[in-house]
Amino acid sequence: MKTEEFLQILKQHQDKSLLFEYAPNLLVGANYHITEIKHITVDSVDCGAGVDAWKETIVQLWEDPNELGKTTFMSALKAMGILNKVGTIKSYIMDAELKIEYSNANFHTAQLFVNDYEVRGKNILMKLTSQATDCKAKEACGIQVSEVEEMAGCAPGSGCC
Repeated sequence: MKTEEFLQILKQHQDKSLLFEYAPNLLVGANYHITEIKHITVDSVDCGAGVDAWKETIVQLWEDPNELGKTTFMSALKAMGILNKVGTIKSYIMDAELKIEYSNANFHTAQLFVNDYEVRGKNILMKLTSQATDCKAKEACGIQVSEVEEMAGCAPGSGCC
């Protein structure tokens, strides 16, 4: 999801609570805070000497241990207030990929993609997912990938990953 789409969704649903699902059926606690917004420029060279660059917006979430019993999630309106304030200090690149950075005692720190979202009653549920690392220069590196494996999409157990 791009930064612009995320901001538009929040704006359209300001009256709803904002929930994040970091793994199937596992939600970031209601005690979360938006603690940092990162405007990242990635400038990379892959193992085949291919050069690439792109922008990312990373929204960091943190669960406050002093609010463990909290049951009311942050509203989209409050999240918009935080994001808008950041935008007045440091402008967003609207077509930048949006990632959510999160961890807890049982989940390692990760930058997760917003794979999808759902409006469920009075909630907006942002569905997060990780993305496996991959060799971007398979051909240049001599890595053979059969047509069957390519069609399988490198699914776990498919033999190509």
